[in-house]
Amino acid sequence: MTIADDPATTLPGYKWVGTRPIRPDGFDKVTGRARFGADLTLAGMLEGAVLRSPHAHARIVSIDTTKALALPGVKAIVTGADFPEPAGNPTDQDMCRNAMAREKVLYEGHVVAAVAATSKRIARKALDAIEVQYEVLPHVMTVDEAMAPGAVLLHDGMITKGMDPAPTEPSNVASRVVYQRGELDKGFADADVIVERTFTTKPVHQGYIEPHAAVADTTPDGRSTVWCSSQGHFAMRAYSAKVLGWDPSRLKVIPAEIGGGFGGKTTIYLEPLAVRLSQKAGRPVRMVMDRDEVFMATGPASASKVTIKMGANKAGEITAAELWMAYEAGAYPGSAIGAGSMTALAPYNIPHFIIEGFDVVVNKPRVYSYRAPGAPQSAFAVESVVDELAHKLGIDPIDFRLQNAVEEGMQAPYGPKYQKIGFKETLEAIKHHPHYSAPLGPNQGRGVAAGFWFNAGMNSSAVVHINEDGNATVVTGSPDIGGSRASMALMAAEELGIDYNRVRPVVADTEQVGFNDVTGGSRVTLATGAAVVDACRKVIADLRARAAKTWDVPVEQVEWVDGQAQHVDGSQPPLSLAAIAKGWARTGGPISAAATLNARGVGAGFSTQLVDVEVDPETGHTSVVRYTTAQDAGRAIHPSYVEGQLQGGVVQGIGWALNEEYIYNADGKMDNPSFLDYRIPVASDLPMIDAVIVEVPNPGHPYGVRGVGEVGIVPPLAAVANAVAAATHRRFTDLPLSPPRVLDGILNGTEES
Repeated sequence: MTIADDPATTLPGYKWVGTRPIRPDGFDKVTGRARFGADLTLAGMLEGAVLRSPHAHARIVSIDTTKALALPGVKAIVTGADFPEPAGNPTDQDMCRNAMAREKVLYEGHVVAAVAATSKRIARKALDAIEVQYEVLPHVMTVDEAMAPGAVLLHDGMITKGMDPAPTEPSNVASRVVYQRGELDKGFADADVIVERTFTTKPVHQGYIEPHAAVADTTPDGRSTVWCSSQGHFAMRAYSAKVLGWDPSRLKVIPAEIGGGFGGKTTIYLEPLAVRLSQKAGRPVRMVMDRDEVFMATGPASASKVTIKMGANKAGEITAAELWMAYEAGAYPGSAIGAGSMTALAPYNIPHFIIEGFDVVVNKPRVYSYRAPGAPQSAFAVESVVDELAHKLGIDPIDFRLQNAVEEGMQAPYGPKYQKIGFKETLEAIKHHPHYSAPLGPNQGRGVAAGFWFNAGMNSSAVVHINEDGNATVVTGSPDIGGSRASMALMAAEELGIDYNRVRPVVADTEQVGFNDVTGGSRVTLATGAAVVDACRKVIADLRARAAKTWDVPVEQVEWVDGQAQHVDGSQPPLSLAAIAKGWARTGGPISAAATLNARGVGAGFSTQLVDVEVDPETGHTSVVRYTTAQDAGRAIHPSYVEGQLQGGVVQGIGWALNEEYIYNADGKMDNPSFLDYRIPVASDLPMIDAVIVEVPNPGHPYGVRGVGEVGIVPPLAAVANAVAAATHRRFTDLPLSPPRVLDGILNGTEES
């Protein structure tokens, strides 16, 4: 189904959309009443714990659980032998092997066994009693090591996809993607200035505060109920069923509140383990990760290596670009190299380019999504070089981007033509912001960068019930991460013409509402919101029909205005929603409507960001002094939560740029698996981030919505790096810009001309 175009996208006049009411779940969350993944306690519940590999790469010779099972209080132990042989497509098989190792372990933290006991202390004691014999194997930890001739292989039969001709020998390169246009040689021949550099980033974690948690209660009839914090309980049901070898209908998944995800809670870790332990023990089992487990065994964003060559002429036109990119996938294929390649050059109209990307397996945890997955890494390289080209040409960096910016009707590097977009509007918003012309102090520098994210639609379902008091209940299956309950309620209130406080949004379990894809891809307010709007319009059609029946007139003579049915000529007194609901027994029974859709008309997202930094020349420490972000939201349904999304993306991008990285020792073990040593930004590290909402309505959505959750993290890596380059007159190409790295650049780097 296509999300309907609507005159409302150009003629707002809204009563509720665009306002800032209190979020429906706010009271429970600020008072501690909300129940998160680890908050559920069931009668007879056991506590689970996981035995994880101490090695980066090893063959499992044997596992002996005899001593552990003999411990008082231990009720169940599972290993790979308790799960069926992985089936389905290669991605499904990899997911199953990631959830529970079989023949080999492929990274430190890979699951080897799990225990359920009457207490967490006993469960951990049982882990120590499990005897595992390993044959330690050589490991590879970077794309350079993994792609080197003669490198040790993680998967003996993996042949690179996307190569022409297809290789005959296995390697650690899972796949290759290519996007290209024009004639590269001609493009570079037309250039007056060419910049070529190599950029690297390290793995970074999403940094969610709540660790992974799940409770499973498996009953003798072969069914199981799972409570978990996730970004999509329908996905948790489907993925867990694949690992268990069950039909999905045997699982009921109830969504707990979620303490952060940012893409990292779109897959399974504990859920199938808890189900199988509960099945063996005959009792409910709760499993909660410790923080070091979160770091060692869940999916970060890919480390990357990007070599870029870009040229421009004296007139300020980018003539050509060549990108070679390799992303770490972790232990199994599936990095975001595809999205990184799609988004790399997407903001610019470049006639000649080639983007070549490689998905490379290494002995680290399998990567997973992190807010615009793949885009920040490629944008770091592209936006750094765009900045350098502008500098060499003597052109203002925003004017240079404006001159080369894509606009409606142009073809994106990955294929489709852009519909209505607001990229230039975000550039203009930053150019005319007071921040852009504000004076700088000593050792300070200013950086600008832009970013793109294509956003997602996918599948959503919603149901709208009208209660007998005239209030409405909106039921969806999309977990609320950034205030989507409020957005659903606002759109429903606008459609129905009733007060926002008369709408109750509910996130239902997998048996109470139709299928919904994960909360990710910046899709929920767009897609699930469109389903809510569709269901509301069906309800309104029903209400008009009931009013027509009451008045004994054709339905065409009834219109719905401000929450009530009105006769077109005013010959009948209006009927309010509450009045119709009160008499529903006489007009056809309960009032309810459902809607399902596969969303189309997704609006692309663009962001332009501006940052001032101050670099201490004696220590290399970088402080963020001022930050402004402008982003096209299409239409801000709840401006406060849009601003929060914009600011949140910036903060995480700052951490990525300045502090965050996974650090591994020579044995392939992570040295900093805690928030003490893996340092994310806190409030004292940051200025107030000025969020400028640009509204260029998306014609593919009833209210003009564009997803806003992801593109905000794309520009900060380059924006901060460009600001540091301006402050130090050195160009930095390796993240994070930690004090030792920056100080070394100041003392030993080559000064930019």
